[in-house]
Amino acid sequence: MRQVFDFFRHKPIMVLLIALPLAYLAELLHWGPLWVFILSAASVIPLAALIGEGTEALAAYTNPRIGGLLNATLGNAAELIIAIVAIRAGLLELVKASITGSILGNLLFVMGLSMVVGGVRYGIQKFDRRQASRNAILLVLAVIALIIPSIFSSYIGNPDSIRVEALSIGIAIIMIVLYGLALLYSLKFEGAPLSRKSSEAFIHKPAWSIRKALIILALATIGVVIASELLIQAVEPVMSSLGISEFFLGIILIPLIGNVAEHLVAVQVAARNQMDLSVEIAISSSLQIGLFVAPILVFISLLLGNPMQLIFTELELIALIAGVLITAFVAEDGESNWLEGAILLTIYFILALGFFLIV
Repeated sequence: MRQVFDFFRHKPIMVLLIALPLAYLAELLHWGPLWVFILSAASVIPLAALIGEGTEALAAYTNPRIGGLLNATLGNAAELIIAIVAIRAGLLELVKASITGSILGNLLFVMGLSMVVGGVRYGIQKFDRRQASRNAILLVLAVIALIIPSIFSSYIGNPDSIRVEALSIGIAIIMIVLYGLALLYSLKFEGAPLSRKSSEAFIHKPAWSIRKALIILALATIGVVIASELLIQAVEPVMSSLGISEFFLGIILIPLIGNVAEHLVAVQVAARNQMDLSVEIAISSSLQIGLFVAPILVFISLLLGNPMQLIFTELELIALIAGVLITAFVAEDGESNWLEGAILLTIYFILALGFFLIV
């Protein structure tokens, strides 16, 4: 009993695990879609954290490069699962909005909050300028790859035509190949794109065995699948009752739900004056979404019979361009302070307000 108490005392976020059985109970007893949505969303937070910790624990038993590969592959597992469930339900606009929202959330909200927290405590913080620049270049490339099908599709033909579908699939293949090349480069060189350092080393030493890590990873993944099913089922009734759009739900709420645990880690390490790692977490996660999750969802959507094309709205494209450009400018000098963080947060909240008012 004392071990359980100590576990929750050191990791208070895990208290939210009780939200999963409550969400299932809310569905069975018809408490209403809003309760199902809130409880299932809350349960994803600790489950995503457990997936992250399980990945970090496994990475601790490998060399730094293999550990970086594990982080790069499983870093956005919870968000990927939610997107797959949404695709199966036919909520393609929600999925595409969540892709945009994840990139913006990491670059503007997470990095901005980290810079504010670290800057208030330490003043000017430094991070690896070369690494940030390499990642910024890949980010620009990822955004260009998302922009091209959105613009070219109107010139090629009807959005539902086979030619537009071929463009989307072709670009998805190219993006996955580039992601593979970035991973290959990361395995060969320290400080390369996607070669994220282990956050566990800066917070606490992993105490899980390989077997325990695998079991927790499996159980947490199953939990995320169950929570995602409940969450997506409640989306449309919640949108109708609260009067919020599918676009706002996808671009702001869903990314925050799936990434809260990783966001907290980024802020924690910034508060410990490890801004290098904090910037890596934010930018590497955005790269994973842009170069891996988005294109892989194109193929998954084909398998599920709900083809999703990499065609985004003008608002999403403008927001992505603005987010990547301001990130590149901030990362250019290898230094950060609380004012730069406040600027990133300001841009994020302005965009969030605009997205909220869209009907």
